Amino acid sequence: MSAIRTTTAGSLPRTQALIDANAARTFADDGFTLQTTPEFEELTAQAVADVVERQRQAGITLVGDGEFGKAMSNAVDYGAWWSYSFQRAGGLSLTDVNAFNEPPVRSEPGNIRLTSFLDRRDRQLFPAVYAEAVEVGRNATGFPTTTGPITYRGQDAVASDIRHLKASLRDGEQGFLTAIAPGSAARVRNDYYATEEEHIWAWAEALREEYRAIVDAGLILQLDDPSLAENFDQINPEPSIADYQAFTKIRIDAINHAIAGLPKEQVRLHLCWGSWHGPHTTDIELRHILPVVLGANVGSVSFEAGNVRHEHEYTVWGEVAVPDDLVLVPGVVSHATNVVEHPDLVAQRIGRFADIVGADRVIASTDCGLGGRIHPDIAWAKLASLGEGARRASAGA
Repeated sequence: MSAIRTTTAGSLPRTQALIDANAARTFADDGFTLQTTPEFEELTAQAVADVVERQRQAGITLVGDGEFGKAMSNAVDYGAWWSYSFQRAGGLSLTDVNAFNEPPVRSEPGNIRLTSFLDRRDRQLFPAVYAEAVEVGRNATGFPTTTGPITYRGQDAVASDIRHLKASLRDGEQGFLTAIAPGSAARVRNDYYATEEEHIWAWAEALREEYRAIVDAGLILQLDDPSLAENFDQINPEPSIADYQAFTKIRIDAINHAIAGLPKEQVRLHLCWGSWHGPHTTDIELRHILPVVLGANVGSVSFEAGNVRHEHEYTVWGEVAVPDDLVLVPGVVSHATNVVEHPDLVAQRIGRFADIVGADRVIASTDCGLGGRIHPDIAWAKLASLGEGARRASAGA
């Protein structure tokens, strides 16, 4: 078997110094934009250099910045991949009602809409579990509402992300940065645009600038879009598959608009069913959304394949027409369990996808981000197992 490349889905454990420094930052007058200082930038730059080197030591060949440029002020934070975008978009403001406290919404056939986060169907099926055992931590900033036209104002921030990662790369080494996809960004409450679709397309227009900056820097752009799969649980009552596919296609179309003109080999799409440690009994099956997802004009797709709710779905990839130039980036170690996967299991999982598309079109990864979701020591043990598993798969062990 050819040498298997390895990567992560983005977020990696922050150091306590970085968490503390983020928590000490002040907010701008809007109440949610975090201020930065030269000292904070220097700390972040060193932290990125350290996390890149630690990835190399674990056997990761396509490294990222750990999402260290996306503020996390608490040891447990499931939302840093999303809340960073508030710092980079105009047209947002804090309001009394937001995505987490808005009232429930009911959908009808042919007219499905997202309900509130607290009205998710899995949460309603297991209220005691979510009340007692599902920890989601605390976000670094409040969640704002769209109250004006969405614009991009993150030029300095994305330039900082690019600078820190590129300074940490060796000659000839490739790296990637994550950025939120339009459909996921548009899940903030909308009090400005006439329709949900207009809201999504406004985000697509604004985020094009961030995407272009990352690609123009020679880096891989990972578009984070858990909403593609995760939205299914946030529609109440459960929608028909046909309605949900149409609903999801709008989000794929927005991605394609936002990345138009970018070299597809530098664009990776990440989808997942959400990182929270809940039952996930209302997750949509991969077979229902994959045909829509494959309409994205990207060079690779990152997805959960180690999560016990979805591991069995590797067979779906052998049942669909996978584009000949698409690289698969399956998660082979999971954020959803504290158990560290055995390297032989990792190699076995890798082999399933290599058998479908060939080893040269597989990059082994994590299911989702590990930072802020599991203990740092466990996260790094999982990455070491990922690296070793890839070596064993490459050797045919």
